[in-house]
Amino acid sequence: MGLQPLEFSDCYLDSPWFRERVRAHEAELEKTNKFIKELLKDGKNLIAATKNLSAAQRKFAHSLRDFKFEFIGDAETDDERDIDASLHEFSNFLKHLEDQREILALSVTETLIKPLERFRKEQLGAVKEEKKKFDKETEKNYSLLEKHLNLSAKKKELQLQEADNQVEQNRKHFYELSLEYVCKLQEIQERKKFECVEPVLSFFQGLFTFYHQGYELAKDFNHYKMALQINIQNTRNRFEGTRSEVEELMNKIRRNPQEHKRANHFTMEGYLYVQEKRPAPFGSSWVKHYCMYRKETKKFSMIPYEHRSGGKVGDAELFVLTYCTKRNTDTIDRRFCFDLEASDRPGAPVTMQAFSEEDRKLWMEALDGKEALLINLNRTNAKREGSAQLDKIGFTIIKKCISAVETRGINDQGLYRVVGVSSKVQRLLSLLMDSKTCNEVDLENSVDWEVKTITSALKQYLRSLPEPLMTYELHGEFIVPAKSGSPESRVNAVHFLVHKLPEKNKEMLEILVKHLSNVSKHAKRNLMTVANLGVVFGPTLMRPQEETVAAIMDLKFQNIVVEILIENHEKIFKTLPDAAFPEPISMSASPPNAPPRQSRRQGQRVKRPLAVYNLCLELEDADSHSSPREDTPTGSTDSLSSQSPTPACPSSPPGLLDGDPLIMDSADLAGWTANLPAQSRPSMVSWMNLPCANPAATNAALPTFLFPTPGTDKVESVAHRKARAVYPCEAEHSSELSFQIGAIFEDVQFSREPGWLEGTLNGKRGLIPQNYVQFL
Repeated sequence: MGLQPLEFSDCYLDSPWFRERVRAHEAELEKTNKFIKELLKDGKNLIAATKNLSAAQRKFAHSLRDFKFEFIGDAETDDERDIDASLHEFSNFLKHLEDQREILALSVTETLIKPLERFRKEQLGAVKEEKKKFDKETEKNYSLLEKHLNLSAKKKELQLQEADNQVEQNRKHFYELSLEYVCKLQEIQERKKFECVEPVLSFFQGLFTFYHQGYELAKDFNHYKMALQINIQNTRNRFEGTRSEVEELMNKIRRNPQEHKRANHFTMEGYLYVQEKRPAPFGSSWVKHYCMYRKETKKFSMIPYEHRSGGKVGDAELFVLTYCTKRNTDTIDRRFCFDLEASDRPGAPVTMQAFSEEDRKLWMEALDGKEALLINLNRTNAKREGSAQLDKIGFTIIKKCISAVETRGINDQGLYRVVGVSSKVQRLLSLLMDSKTCNEVDLENSVDWEVKTITSALKQYLRSLPEPLMTYELHGEFIVPAKSGSPESRVNAVHFLVHKLPEKNKEMLEILVKHLSNVSKHAKRNLMTVANLGVVFGPTLMRPQEETVAAIMDLKFQNIVVEILIENHEKIFKTLPDAAFPEPISMSASPPNAPPRQSRRQGQRVKRPLAVYNLCLELEDADSHSSPREDTPTGSTDSLSSQSPTPACPSSPPGLLDGDPLIMDSADLAGWTANLPAQSRPSMVSWMNLPCANPAATNAALPTFLFPTPGTDKVESVAHRKARAVYPCEAEHSSELSFQIGAIFEDVQFSREPGWLEGTLNGKRGLIPQNYVQFL
């Protein structure tokens, strides 16, 4: 049972039970006061902890932003660039999250701390003052009453009457004070219910607003996460291929270092100990130098270097060699020595000591030294041995393997990545490469040969060719466009180079690439996307003539070249390229007299006041009825098993353009975004700039697109439109279209990118600058 009400009539009786009820009310208010005092203390601690957490998060974000990955080689792939930029994106994500946390900390002070402090001071403090007055008046009233009752009845009548008046007046004052105190007690008991709870409600509103902001950021981050996971998986796949090549090269060099000596402009180079003579009686000392010699110019240079002293480099010395003589042990008390004489270095010859007898022989041969031993060094990389050739049997082998794969195993998971048993692969190859047994091997109907054995045999045959299918000569030229330029210029360059290949190489490449394109179309079943096929066939179709770590670091660009071939095989093999080699096109170039293109750089997110959220939390499931598309983005799906499509946020609906009504439903957005290339996907931060949607528009989720009628300000709602290019444009991203003046676009729709449209040109769909076209 709760507190009993205080009746005003009981103030006049002032019974013991009345006093008990008053004390119960006072105890309850004291408990409330202690509760508020403790709550204020905890609230201030919460604010301090929130600020400390925010400071730590910002410090963490600052560390992420300031770090940058360095890469090996002279260029990065698009995936690597996106991975490099990811730390900055993570930093932005944390920064915007902490901006909202800062708003939360301020709101706790304004909506919780100050109102409770004001209630405690103005209301509960006032009751305490009233209680003091009431207790004081109670003491005075009953003391005066006792004194009055102790008056002698023998006092004069006038004195007794004055005493009676004084007691009566004091009693009235006491009753009035008692009435006011009782009224105040009951008023505060009722007032505390909303004066205490309303600030706590505001606190939780701010808290859930913060969590809702985090939820929105997390939804936006999910799109970025999916793109980044594809970038990471592609980079991991390329790393695995590169690592195996590096380990293979390392083992080759370990077995025979001299056969894999790196070619450079020096005939011989390495460390030698040089004798430095000192005045008697100090004798001489031997100092280690790094020496380099060029036989063409006879220039010999040496640089003192000591590993043990922290790698300190001394001054280089250069002279022209005239003579080299071997020193025998009967003329010097050291082994492996020889003398050098220089035309521009007068005085005694320079005595040098090699690390071993074999090392001295190499130096003597390079220096044309006297008594030099002639040894036959194989310094060039031997061509890979093998009987595989681009002849009639070779074409038959490739066609039989392709036909069998497409008939029996086009949907097998990991096709071309899963390898067959080595002994079976070799046995199949030997049968296929023998002209007597080749035609007898039935790969399409025989159960003796597994699909993985056939695919491994095909790859092994291509690797066994004396020269890679895309040739040593053009290897470097194929790599260059993969490292730079726009997507369109890359395709044009590869197109041009493919037609420079020998006719048989080009014919074989066309057969293979057409097959790989067919394999990639079944990626939902076999998981072999274009990127995965690039990883498998990059080292198979292309390899440098000289095996070095630097060349192996370019494997990822070989993969990109193969990806370009697969994605554009119709254009590359069915049409002739331009007569001249296409120059790399600047990513930022604009056509003459063309209007400025809308920048697609992601801007800073605008903070939204707390008041705009209100009931947006209730709308979070408004689009749950829309199912995402099943389109699989280009890239490996190995690491994407945890991904699940997320419905578009009602407060940030997809397709909004400068406050326009909803123009794209959540399913369209999910499918469209998933199929965008990684470098052109919107950043997780930029999507936060969208205004809160009208719930009715959100629930409608109609894929209707709005277009201004040419020459008027009238907005027309049309699902499909055509447009004509009024300016030429070169794509800056793989998601954009390149076109010339007069190009006609089909199915033109607004994109969620401000200032951009989405349309189809020659069967390819992509983004179009809105101010470069005119609607038809």
